Amino acid sequence: MRAPYGSRPLAPAALAVRGAALLLALVALSRTLVHGLAEPGLALVFGLLVAAGELIRRDAVGEREPAPLAAAGALGYALLGESAGRPTAHGALQVIAVVVVAQALAALPRMARGRRTDADRAARRTLTVGFAAVCCQPLYHSGQAERWFGDGPFFPLFPLAVLALTALGDAVLAALLAGSAARAGGAGGLPPYGSLLADEVRAQAGTGVAIGATAAVTALGVAVAGPWAPAALCGPLLLTQVSVRRYAAVRTTCRQTMASLARSTEIAGYTPPGHARRVAALATAVGRELGLTGPRLAVLEHAALMHDIGQLSLLDPVAGGATALLPAAEQRRIALLGGAVVRRTGAGPEVAAVVERQADPYREQPLAARIVRTVNAYDDLRGESVGGPLGALEQLRLGTGHDHQPQVVEALGRVLARGGLTPAGAG
Repeated sequence: MRAPYGSRPLAPAALAVRGAALLLALVALSRTLVHGLAEPGLALVFGLLVAAGELIRRDAVGEREPAPLAAAGALGYALLGESAGRPTAHGALQVIAVVVVAQALAALPRMARGRRTDADRAARRTLTVGFAAVCCQPLYHSGQAERWFGDGPFFPLFPLAVLALTALGDAVLAALLAGSAARAGGAGGLPPYGSLLADEVRAQAGTGVAIGATAAVTALGVAVAGPWAPAALCGPLLLTQVSVRRYAAVRTTCRQTMASLARSTEIAGYTPPGHARRVAALATAVGRELGLTGPRLAVLEHAALMHDIGQLSLLDPVAGGATALLPAAEQRRIALLGGAVVRRTGAGPEVAAVVERQADPYREQPLAARIVRTVNAYDDLRGESVGGPLGALEQLRLGTGHDHQPQVVEALGRVLARGGLTPAGAG
């Protein structure tokens, strides 16, 4: 049976994560309803903090944690062992119940405005906050944490260690869900799990550090000053959130500019429709296959988008836009002209260098330029009479002596094998 228009079948991993989060939430809510809230004032403060963080979040494509204030509040409540010098009485299940209810209440006005809810992210938060709470609350209530770590300078190392393990667990879940979503959506060139996990772990070194630090400081502040500490301690994270959003907006604008420039060769008739987008998507998948992550992967994607911009300098378009079939000297001339254009766009010297060197012999190229050269040649060749995708891949293998690095060609083959051989001209 076909899924309804606009929907996507859930992958087994997503079903498992959502199912585990739902079961944990039901157990936590049932227990809290039966036994009541311990210290309702604290529960209200942290619940409002989580709800407020969810309400002010922005739905941004590619933003791994759009609600850092909510994440910090939830983790702070999970780490909390004292309030104003007195031991707290809430347990791990109450922490989960408060976070689940706060997220649900914050989702209601968003749903009323027709904005979507991210069930996977909510499930991840439920599970990761539950993990942190289970690690901390039993040790606090039994007094074991104080016996093990004392009440001196080493005591903060305990919540920091829990936060590090929680961040790692969240990265594992996020990578698992990302890979499963791509497979459920039928995406070609699926990245290996190791590359996705490396991306998520790298992301934790950015906003994740600010979230963890705010959670730890909030818990320690409440332990000393009482339940009003979060109002003062979460201000820096709000400023960080604003800064990250502005930076993300600049990056989005830059990428849109590069995508528009890449389409200019198609509009002018120099390249086939969708060529730049196909090369960028496939080059990114090959880059992940070869272990590129973070900024290096972004440079590769941007260079692949703009790799044909030098063709605008030609008096007559190349037949079919297939620069891979031109003489080597002409390929290098077009690449140098393209690099000169890219340097004027603000895309960065690293992107321009990849565009400039995409036509060099592969032994003289950086890895990103080798990938762009090979993937561009594949997309050019599969549209020619060389036997379709399989024939194009075989042609690339025959050129591994000089034109294409064997490891890049084999990585391309693995990506195509996982994602299927897309018909030539698919846009």
